[in-house]
Amino acid sequence: MVKGFYAQMTQALKAAGCTFRREGKGDHEIWYSPLTDRTFTVDRGSLSRHTANAVMKQAGLDRRF
Repeated sequence: MVKGFYAQMTQALKAAGCTFRREGKGDHEIWYSPLTDRTFTVDRGSLSRHTANAVMKQAGLDRRF
């Protein structure tokens, strides 16, 4: 089974102070980043490191996968 980046993303987001806001459509979640003062979408089924990196960028983090 192929593992995605969801667990690693959420761990990094929580460590940075980001918080889960609500469920989105399908397998998406809406999170809030105090660093950027914005909300962003996290895909629970993300298999692409490029998508994971885009989420980190939207959250205002320098972390890359």
